[in-house]
Amino acid sequence: MSSSSNLTTMKKAVQQLRFEASINRVKVSQAAVDLQQFCLQNALQDPLLTGVSSSTNPFRPQKVCSFL
Repeated sequence: MSSSSNLTTMKKAVQQLRFEASINRVKVSQAAVDLQQFCLQNALQDPLLTGVSSSTNPFRPQKVCSFL
């Protein structure tokens, strides 16, 4: 039974390797260009770059109301 289990394991490994070999890959240089274009296109909508107005910021410190 050990050899049939080993054979099954090896077949699964070969199937996984064939699947991974068939995946289309993107060159790093092309991925970098695409990422740079995406960042430039979406820079105006990025609150980390443009900032958040104090009126719409949900994380602003709450004002404390105290009565004297």
